[in-house]
Amino acid sequence: MTIYASRPKNIADRVVARFEAANPQYKGKVKMLTMGAQEVLERVRAEAGRPQADIWWGGTSQQFEQGVAAGLLAPMPSAAARRVPLAYHGRNDLWLGEMRMAQVIFYNRDMLTPEQAPKDWDDLVTPAFRDKVLIRDVAASGTMRSAFSAMVDRSFARTGSPEQGYEWLRALDANTKEYVPNPSDLYLRVQRREAPVSVWNLQDILVQQKKGAPFTPVIPASGAPILIDGVGKVKGGPNGAAADAFVDFLFQEPIQQELAETSFQIPTLRLSREPAWLTAIGLKEMPVDWATVNQREHEWITYWSEHIKGHRR
Repeated sequence: MTIYASRPKNIADRVVARFEAANPQYKGKVKMLTMGAQEVLERVRAEAGRPQADIWWGGTSQQFEQGVAAGLLAPMPSAAARRVPLAYHGRNDLWLGEMRMAQVIFYNRDMLTPEQAPKDWDDLVTPAFRDKVLIRDVAASGTMRSAFSAMVDRSFARTGSPEQGYEWLRALDANTKEYVPNPSDLYLRVQRREAPVSVWNLQDILVQQKKGAPFTPVIPASGAPILIDGVGKVKGGPNGAAADAFVDFLFQEPIQQELAETSFQIPTLRLSREPAWLTAIGLKEMPVDWATVNQREHEWITYWSEHIKGHRR
């Protein structure tokens, strides 16, 4: 079985090891390739005529819905689907939301005090943070595409136009010291003190913090966009039975409870007990019209790539 995953490799490796232990008939037979979520979509699309993967693991609702529209996905196992609340089902059950992923600000606490750190999204575009922001490359990242689209949606919801959102992204671009190619590079550069502030998902920041990185997450005062991150079966994948077994395993409460407790995952399943860290962190959700984002993300991110990125340098 081949899994294309955009999940952190250490977490994905651990889940696969648990799966193989619970299903010894698949031991040593799971191959996993990790890459950015947008790269997974593009690779699955490119291979549609001769699918090479069985599982597409990790990606936003926008990306999975593009996969549905392109006919890239097969129905999910019904037993797994029954465990997931309907709010996290993709169209025609062709993918399922596995976790909720909060987008937050974080900073290097060796470079900034809590008083100096940004408290909300609009703080990032003030002169105080000129050249103090690093951003993960947006076009290749489902996380960043959704986070930037959520910022544009704030103004679109008020005015029916993306222009004010674009202006906010221009101001952020002016404060951005550099766009970095992947999450590992982002963590390294913030730790190296190349710039003190960035934006990324809460789970990964807490994982890095647990590993000793001097990162402090900031739950923005106006709220954090919370994405649905999902999993799907690749249509025509060569190992459908193994894919069904993996999905069934992934959506069982014990593995989701473990991921919530040890890897700071916010599950879509209703767990018997909420992890203490989630209760303590006081997560506030930003209202985002994800249906509008689903429809307009490509337009908005293309505009950002062609007309905003690097144009104020």
